[in-house]
Amino acid sequence: MEQSWRWFGPDDVVPLHAIRQAGARGVVTALHQIPYGEIWTVDAIRERQGKIGADPSLGLHWNVVESLPIHERIKLAEGDLTALFDNYRASMRNLAACGVKVICYNFMPVVDWTRTELSHALPGGGRALRFNAHEYAAFDCFMLQRPGAEAEHAAVLERARAWFAAASESAKAVLLSNIMAGLPGAFDRYDIPGLRRMLARYSEVSAAGLRENLARFLREVIPTAEEVGIRMAIHPDDPPRPMMGLPRIVSCAEDLAALTGAVPSEANGITFCTGSLGAGAHNDVPAMARQFAGRIHFVHLRNVANEPDGSFMEADHLAGDTDMVAVVEALLAEQGRRKAAGDAHWRLPFRPDHGHELLDDIGKGSFPGYSTIGRLKGLAEIRGVMTAVSQLRGLPI
Repeated sequence: MEQSWRWFGPDDVVPLHAIRQAGARGVVTALHQIPYGEIWTVDAIRERQGKIGADPSLGLHWNVVESLPIHERIKLAEGDLTALFDNYRASMRNLAACGVKVICYNFMPVVDWTRTELSHALPGGGRALRFNAHEYAAFDCFMLQRPGAEAEHAAVLERARAWFAAASESAKAVLLSNIMAGLPGAFDRYDIPGLRRMLARYSEVSAAGLRENLARFLREVIPTAEEVGIRMAIHPDDPPRPMMGLPRIVSCAEDLAALTGAVPSEANGITFCTGSLGAGAHNDVPAMARQFAGRIHFVHLRNVANEPDGSFMEADHLAGDTDMVAVVEALLAEQGRRKAAGDAHWRLPFRPDHGHELLDDIGKGSFPGYSTIGRLKGLAEIRGVMTAVSQLRGLPI
């Protein structure tokens, strides 16, 4: 598996040489400065590649786009989408012309990954990302005041009400900021009125409707992907459950089966994120890795510890509820199959997804979940698992 590292570009506090020191060679990045729906030009792509490759001794290369974002109007099927589809296809062609041929994207409406705490204290002073069900319920019911929300949070509603009654205005502002923090780079942030307006645009969009909008997107772009050798890799919902009344359609094995069946092409694939899928207690993550192995084009490896009320915390990469050894074994077995079949792209790119804020990284200002030392630790642990499984099972690493 190709060891990779997410880099947010020139404004990232993690420098490129740190990626090499961590042991990765693949750089996972995106052009966050380009607004949604506009074309990524060859010049802009080459400029980013030039920065990544400026020091040849590091041996770094841009191997995965994360992400080429989908305009909200495509998710809504709102208005004439011809120009948006044309621009997306043009960006795909330009990326392929520059040799970048794996695109991670997501189809989560309005918000990306969602957490309520970005700096939860760990024993010894480290910090972790955490989702507290009662705080999210307080946001949904009493800050956002979404109609019908209280019935959806019955199990934690009294705790949510108590949190809201005791919370200062600054604590409420921090909660809103934390929930918006999953939108990195130049993505939109919303205040409460703005978020309500966005949710209102989805008021008539059901889960079935959103699935059809995704299928329409795939029908528009997968032929281009096949033409230029791009592999599209959808990221699962995070967490894998409806949020703020919005449907989520990439949350379980049934969803992935529907997605891959909607446009039956090898180019229509998955970003297999063990953390996102693992935050659903209903998901057997190793079994899903085996089931969808042939459509996995990119991998995020991290772990979560789930709690009965729906809360979860991002755990150490080899701790938590997901059997990471079993996942790695399934992925290495798929690599072996691809290599034996003569697939030129048999090696799966993966990255340590998120990491605890540890040691000298505490307070350094990295993107939430993307400190250097925590990810370095996670990558080293996964590398050890890969090496052991490879030797025991005779699988290519």
